[in-house]
Amino acid sequence: MSISAESRRVAPGHLPGDLAMWFFILAELSVFAILILAFAVTQALKPQLFGESRLLLNTSTGLAMTLSLLTAGLFAALAQEQVKRSRPRHGAVFLLMALLAGSVYVVLKLTEYRHLLASGLGMEHNTFFTLYWILTGFHFLHVLLGMVILGWLAERCRRGLYNVANRSGLESGVLYWHMVDLIWVVLFPLVYVLN
Repeated sequence: MSISAESRRVAPGHLPGDLAMWFFILAELSVFAILILAFAVTQALKPQLFGESRLLLNTSTGLAMTLSLLTAGLFAALAQEQVKRSRPRHGAVFLLMALLAGSVYVVLKLTEYRHLLASGLGMEHNTFFTLYWILTGFHFLHVLLGMVILGWLAERCRRGLYNVANRSGLESGVLYWHMVDLIWVVLFPLVYVLN
């Protein structure tokens, strides 16, 4: 059996990555679920305030951030596929591309934060912006950690430390990044679009 055919075969019941990462992701998703629920309930109680406040955000910027994170997720998945095909150095290139796409999100988010602060729309402006800053700030910290992880994974791939038989660490890192993507896919419509 060739290596590529062996790498495509999935063991029944096999979860990618480490079990510890799955528990960590579950814990993080639980925290985000509580914050998202708090935002949704408060919006139901104060729909006019949330509708008016949401108009002060730039939906196009939110969409661009969404596309940058999803693009980074795609590149991270492609890197994982390269390692499965015994091409870890190609995987390193895709991880660097993921890092670059993630950097677009960081620049856009920091620009948005600076604009909001300059407009007097800080955390204490109103309930909407209190929850906006908590939700997006907490997510932003996860993006930064994800970028550190992507950089670390890229270096390990460049050094050829991941292969078909030893890729659990890579899978765990990519899983973390996909969690970051998934959360933003929920946050973008919740915070920027839905009334």
